[in-house]
Amino acid sequence: MAERENRRDRAPRDENPEFADRLVAINRVSKTVKGGKRFGFAALVVVGDQRGRVGFGKGKAKEVPEAIRKATEQAKRSLVRISLRDGRTLHHDIEGRHGAGKVVMRTAVAGTGIIAGGPMRAVFEMLGVQDVVAKSIGSANPYNMIRATMDGLAKESSPRQIAQRRGKKVAEILRKPETEAVEA
Repeated sequence: MAERENRRDRAPRDENPEFADRLVAINRVSKTVKGGKRFGFAALVVVGDQRGRVGFGKGKAKEVPEAIRKATEQAKRSLVRISLRDGRTLHHDIEGRHGAGKVVMRTAVAGTGIIAGGPMRAVFEMLGVQDVVAKSIGSANPYNMIRATMDGLAKESSPRQIAQRRGKKVAEILRKPETEAVEA
């Protein structure tokens, strides 16, 4: 019995203190009822460790802080790992789609920075990407933009993954075409 009470007395600790979160959008919605209007809030949050893991979540509640808390919890449950080249950019150019939203993401040289619009910028910052050029084509809906970005990032494959799939070594995959012509 005393052991149970001790567990309850302990202060709740943050399970994942290494995660950063970014509030992307908050939406106030109203429902008209007999006595007037009832307001609710929907929050969209992106969470990441800035070292290759990122996730997003949405939460709805009557109060803004509660909606943000719910969205953050859902985002932490939906984390995915994305491989980055040199820990700073994407391995190759990719496109992502979701509904009417389409995004194009391109690799960039060191020093370029994050050139991307609102919701996409939040995803790249939480992911830990430092150099990328991205463009949103189509829907400007933040939910669809984030889903399209996540779809594109899920399609990305590193040279290690490609080499493993083909049964080759990473050096064979990354070899330049000019060296093959000289050897032949």
